[in-house]
Amino acid sequence: MSAVSAYLARRAAQKERVRILYRRALKETLNWAVHRHLFYPDADDLRKRFDVNKDVEDINLIDRLIADGEAAHNKWRHPDPYIVPWAPGGSKFTRNPTPPSGIEIIYDYGQEAEEAL
Repeated sequence: MSAVSAYLARRAAQKERVRILYRRALKETLNWAVHRHLFYPDADDLRKRFDVNKDVEDINLIDRLIADGEAAHNKWRHPDPYIVPWAPGGSKFTRNPTPPSGIEIIYDYGQEAEEAL
């Protein structure tokens, strides 16, 4: 592998890591500010922090910046992240669990009077 292709491969990997870090940080910002009117200023600040270093060319410095960003992201993760209610782990997921054995559920409620006639 030539030096140029090794450089390009490393830069591509760095770009992917930055993209993934930005997306994770943006989603994590939603955990701290669930309402959109609170989220937008925080998202703008996050984007500004990423844009400050977008013109850095030194490969080793970029690796250090990515590592520092990932460490900061892991340090400031929300202890109780927001999960949409209907997703696994959400507040409505399996809200109505199956009833215990021995309890009969009548699904035609209100129609039993018609059968008696």
